[in-house]
Amino acid sequence: MPEPLTVAVAQPRCVDLDIAANAALHAEAVLTAQAPLVVFPELSLTGYDLAAPAVAADDPRLAPLADACRSTGAMALAGAPVQGEDGREYIATLAVTGEGAALAYAKMHLHGDEKIRFTPGAQPAVLEIGGWRLGLAVCRDAAVPQHAAETAALGIDAYVASTLYGAGSAQSACRDGHMQERARAHGVWVVLSTVAGPSGEYRETSGGSGVWAPDGSRVAQAGPEPGAVATATLN
Repeated sequence: MPEPLTVAVAQPRCVDLDIAANAALHAEAVLTAQAPLVVFPELSLTGYDLAAPAVAADDPRLAPLADACRSTGAMALAGAPVQGEDGREYIATLAVTGEGAALAYAKMHLHGDEKIRFTPGAQPAVLEIGGWRLGLAVCRDAAVPQHAAETAALGIDAYVASTLYGAGSAQSACRDGHMQERARAHGVWVVLSTVAGPSGEYRETSGGSGVWAPDGSRVAQAGPEPGAVATATLN
C-alpha cells in the first residue's frame, strides 16, 4: 500500500478572464495548503466563461503557480480551456508542478453550450502521485455514473473531480450526493474541488469542496466562501 497522501481542495476567488491574477491566487492556495496535491475547480484559471482564450501549458502567466509547487513539492490540478495537439479545444485539467504544466485530462461529458466550442475528451485518465492512482473528472463527468465506472475500471484509489455547482440547498445536496455515491459505488476516496463565489457566467455558486472516504462518509469540507481550503489525509 502507498504511504498516506494529504490532499487539499481549494476554492479560490476568481478574477474573470485574468489568468495572471488567478494563477497568483492559486499559488497562494498552494502555499497555504502545504499539501502534496492541491485540487482546483473547473476552469479555475479563467472562470466559467466559454469564450475564454485557451491557456497554453507553457503560458508564462502560470509561473507563480509552478514556483509555489516547486517550493512546496506539490502538484496542483488547475482548470482551463486548452487547445490540444490536434488543434481542437477542450475543457481540461492541467497538472502543474515545479517543472511546469501539462495537460492531464479533457472533460468527456460536455453539456449545453460547451458543445458549440469544445470537443469531448476521448477517454478517462489516471494520474499517479506518491503511489496513489487518481482518476480525474471535470464537472458533469462526476454526475454521470458511467464515467466513474469506466475510470474505476482502470484501477484507482481516488476519484478526483473539479466542478462547478450552482447556489442553493438543492445544488448543495446534489453535489454531496454525487460524491457519496461515487465513493460507495467503487470503494474509493472522492476528492472534490468546486467553485465558490462568482465565476464567469455563474454569479452565484455553492462552494463546499471536500473529501469523502470510500464508505461515503465526509472527512473534510469547506464552506461556501471563496478562498477556503480544506485538507484531508487519504490512507
